[in-house]
Amino acid sequence: MRLFPASSALLLLACAAPLFGQERPLALTGSRIYPIDGEPIADGVLVVHQGRIVAVGAAEKVIVPAGAETRALPPGKVILPGLVDSHSHIGGAQGGDGSGALHPEVRVLDALDARHPSIQRAQAGGITTANVMPGSGQLISGQTLYLKLRDGRIIDDLLIRLADGSAAGGLKMANGTNPMRSPGGPFPGTRAKAAAMVRDQFIKAQEYQAKIARAKGDPEKLPARDLGLEMIGEALAGRRVVQFHSHRHDDILTALRLRQEFGFKMVLHHVSEAWKVAPEIAAAGVPVSAIVLDSPGGKLEARDLSFDTPAALERAGAEVGLHSDDPVIDSRHFLRSAAIAVRAGMSRPAALRAVTLANARMLGLEDRVGTLTVGKDADFIVLSGDPFSVYTQVEETWVEGRRVFDLTDPRDRSYALGGPGAGDPRRTPLCCYTSAWDIILAANGALQQ
Repeated sequence: MRLFPASSALLLLACAAPLFGQERPLALTGSRIYPIDGEPIADGVLVVHQGRIVAVGAAEKVIVPAGAETRALPPGKVILPGLVDSHSHIGGAQGGDGSGALHPEVRVLDALDARHPSIQRAQAGGITTANVMPGSGQLISGQTLYLKLRDGRIIDDLLIRLADGSAAGGLKMANGTNPMRSPGGPFPGTRAKAAAMVRDQFIKAQEYQAKIARAKGDPEKLPARDLGLEMIGEALAGRRVVQFHSHRHDDILTALRLRQEFGFKMVLHHVSEAWKVAPEIAAAGVPVSAIVLDSPGGKLEARDLSFDTPAALERAGAEVGLHSDDPVIDSRHFLRSAAIAVRAGMSRPAALRAVTLANARMLGLEDRVGTLTVGKDADFIVLSGDPFSVYTQVEETWVEGRRVFDLTDPRDRSYALGGPGAGDPRRTPLCCYTSAWDIILAANGALQQ
């Protein structure tokens, strides 16, 4: 059993949601457990109570609390921490538009549907925490949102809140071809112009913050409030992480130069050509959220994408996470990204960290999620077998001690095995029902949403 971890100075609080977890402790026994922050446990026991992990360890070392509900899992089952997706677009998220290239004031919070079926499909893939992003069609496309994939009615039910009550999230930026347009408009026509526009905006934010400091609270001297510069100021102060979309190796290096110049915290995202500059990324100490199933046919700058990228970054000493970029990769296939990274040379422990603890660190949530550690949130998944086998299925997903996905439930099964429209009340996927009665029940449930 591991001890309760020390609390972080930046304590993240749960949002106002239904009471945590179970009234009785729940003990899962008989499975292989991957705690991530320790060696795998062949015959493990996991005990959760009121939304937290209260014990984890080998069967002979864990004492199951009196009165606990005990479930002996069938042989071969595996328990992992809930998966953390560091880059997703579930929930119908939207960000900046074509009116300009710089939208730091735009919030995904204001354009996310908590009842969107993509959230249930992510649960079916074992994802319990996600960084939901605006798109990358702008140099700065808006503020991201960190979500716990609880079952909720409204977006507030899914939020992860900071100690001051604000919603946790980052700032999405991009370079390369996505935010480029024809010259002469509000968008850059070249890579050099893109970098210059970003640099100019950050300098304006520095000047804005300096004016506020000089005013010393005097309303007569304070500058007019600017939501965009205010948000960039949060990034400059290190209160908000910049999540930087970049593919080509030269674009990656440009992002690193901007980060060095202005000192903001940054995570590099996608990085199709990171294998070309892995030593430079590692030397900069910047973590990477990579994608390994992006289609090279999708855009020219991803032409040199390599499945070896996560392994190359691991060898160089960089911290590596993986992401779905859902819908680019269906959230239900998130674990396959880790499996392909292993096939291409990444170590198994690093690949498991890449979809759990590494991503939790990139979001600043490592004190709550990413490992099966006593005191952390009771976010975990039950797998049918080895995490990297193509035959393995996510059988159960738990968030803060509540089961949010159960493969044996017909409706949940439709989310897990249906087509792209699974769970959409406007379309009834017919792939995975066993009878006409199942179809009627599913259609009735959709109408009542």
